[in-house]
Amino acid sequence: MKLIRDTWLVFGRYFGLFIHNPVWVALGVLQPVLYLVLFAPLLRPIAAMRGFPPGGAYNVFVPGLLVQLGMFGAAGVGFSLIAELRMGVIERLRVTPVSRVALLFGRALRDMFSIVLQSLILILIALPFGLSIHPLGIVVVLALIGLIGLLTASIGYAVALAVKSEDSYAPIVFTSALPILLLSGVLLPMSIAPQWLQNIAAINPLLYAVDAARHVFNDNLGDPSVLKGVVILVVLSVVAVVIGARQFGRAVA
Repeated sequence: MKLIRDTWLVFGRYFGLFIHNPVWVALGVLQPVLYLVLFAPLLRPIAAMRGFPPGGAYNVFVPGLLVQLGMFGAAGVGFSLIAELRMGVIERLRVTPVSRVALLFGRALRDMFSIVLQSLILILIALPFGLSIHPLGIVVVLALIGLIGLLTASIGYAVALAVKSEDSYAPIVFTSALPILLLSGVLLPMSIAPQWLQNIAAINPLLYAVDAARHVFNDNLGDPSVLKGVVILVVLSVVAVVIGARQFGRAVA
């Protein structure tokens, strides 16, 4: 019960900061929308290629965009934490009885809310372009993207607490994020890639998240890929939260 109360208090503080800067929601959606408008039409001619997933260009491309939004939307959260470290906010938390897990989870919940909201906006914008999805599928996909946000935010906070410098944080997070995204098939499905590239991509957990999202968009909720993607993300998210909470514990110990 104390953990829930502490998490709610931390979430309330950072949610208050979030709603006072709603422009960040629009900026977060801007890049995926540009991909949607300027890149997705290029997929129509290759949608008939052998190996291209069924469902049409937009039902294949938009799930990848959502995963990209979930990852990059949470990858930069460490910058604000580093700024708080420099201002002494984390130092002052040493004298508070707030749970160290809540310090991470409350922040991460705010990040999840922001990413899920941006994802919902992107889905609504994509509908006139030809995207089709069942309302239940929207709920499942948003939950999937929320897990990606939780995973990425927890890792981002852990890295930020470890390096304590923007100059070190930026290259570590964004350089590692690029190959993960490219090997997840967010832009083009990995099913049309050479076999050697598919073999490398098979170790990337985000690949299974993208596959799960695409099956959901095609109303294949019962496909084993959906359960597989959810289970992988849940397990990795739990591990990331534990690692991030330990980093918070050391920072305020």
